[in-house]
Amino acid sequence: MAPRIAIVHDWMVSMRGGERVLESLCRLFPQAPVFTLRFNRDAVSAELAARDVRTAFTDRLARRLPLGAAEFRALLPLFPLAVESFPLDGFDLIVSSSHAVAKGAIAPPGALHVSYVHSPMRYIWEANADYQPAVPGGPLGRLAFAALGHYLRLWDVVSTARVDALCANSRYTQMRIRRTYGREAEVIEPPVDAARFARLPDPPPRGSEPIYLCVSALVPYKRVELAVRAFAEPGRRGRLIVVGDGAERARLERLAGRNVELRGRVDDAELERLYAGCHAVIHPALDDFGIVPVEALAAGRPVVAFAAGGALDSVRDGETGVLFAEPTAAALGAALDRLERLDFEPAALRAAARRFDRATFEARFGAFVEESLRRDRDRLSGPRGR
Repeated sequence: MAPRIAIVHDWMVSMRGGERVLESLCRLFPQAPVFTLRFNRDAVSAELAARDVRTAFTDRLARRLPLGAAEFRALLPLFPLAVESFPLDGFDLIVSSSHAVAKGAIAPPGALHVSYVHSPMRYIWEANADYQPAVPGGPLGRLAFAALGHYLRLWDVVSTARVDALCANSRYTQMRIRRTYGREAEVIEPPVDAARFARLPDPPPRGSEPIYLCVSALVPYKRVELAVRAFAEPGRRGRLIVVGDGAERARLERLAGRNVELRGRVDDAELERLYAGCHAVIHPALDDFGIVPVEALAAGRPVVAFAAGGALDSVRDGETGVLFAEPTAAALGAALDRLERLDFEPAALRAAARRFDRATFEARFGAFVEESLRRDRDRLSGPRGR
């Protein structure tokens, strides 16, 4: 008999990389309901909006309180309780898609829990210091945030021990899982719709004014400030277009010079037009994987990326882009200067992106789940059982 499957995803309030993975999970397991902490049907794809989505009490609470789609994160202290409250009895297989608390869902006795980890909860681990200065309430607010972070770190480690099999989205995330939880994870890179961007024309002629694109959430750890400051340097050639929104936007607008344009959020058609009009893409973040660099390669555009994190899985210095080792505007500026002296063949860049396509991800993750189920059956059929 086929296993009864449930999918757990942190929250569904936008369409970012995690939600693209969720789309693939829904295709692999078409009958599985999706459990989530917050659901905004209007903010996700039609494919996800049509699913059987079941929410925790945090969704109902966020709707009653004056909280926007993203501001529901103010309920962070309740997230562990909320994810543990999902009624998963009756399911044989739990598949979680987690960058925060989804992997903490409690599987019923005898069920297998497989988790695809986009990242250990960044704002309580490596990026804790980046978020702390923005906490409201002065010293008392920061003290409360520190206490909450301590509790969440303890819960995060303990709850991850309940997961039977872990999968990481990059070698960088694999290393962080090993360091944070003392667990091993298999690396399966997330899906990217490479065909969508491969349809775009080749970059504009080299002699024209270079246009650079940065597509990112405007939050501290994405470090979009480095790109904005690099274009403020005297004599910097070209223009920078920044796509995305977030808490850092107002500050970045104050830093931006005349050659920097912050567009905010754009629809898919406008994003494709911007990719088509740019010469290269800038990725200054220390990202867990980095879907934007792969989209850029699929569009035939080289990438200027920070030389750490998940970007190293797709950006090879001098071959698919240029890497910079120091998180400074000067280092990024020097990388831009190097990029202008190099030639990149769009067809070769597009070929490098194809190994990240959706079909490859779905085949690999489906095989990973099947192998996890097989190992679980072997344990149960052993002389002692589980």
